[in-house]
Amino acid sequence: MVLVDLRYSTRNLTEAAKERRRPQPGAVRRRVDAYSYARSIVRDRSVSRLAWDEERRTRQRLRAELGLVQRQLNARTDGRPAIARTDIPDIVPARHRHSALRLA
Repeated sequence: MVLVDLRYSTRNLTEAAKERRRPQPGAVRRRVDAYSYARSIVRDRSVSRLAWDEERRTRQRLRAELGLVQRQLNARTDGRPAIARTDIPDIVPARHRHSALRLA
């Protein structure tokens, strides 16, 4: 299998800098031997299992972080909340199935 890719060469970048213009990528041909094709076996459930495991871990992490924030907001010291509502830490949003799909 032959793939064509666009890349910037060092020579192209230096010439473009000297001429004060944008560099233009050149075509690079690469030969690749594929011994197995991703997702060629339709009955293979490995991707769905990996995605399910990752999704479960992401939900558990999100629940743990939200529980920590909730406990901090509900904790009281001297009749006042332990942390101000503006001091709530950032929580990374849950991103499901990303790495499992990359492995496909």
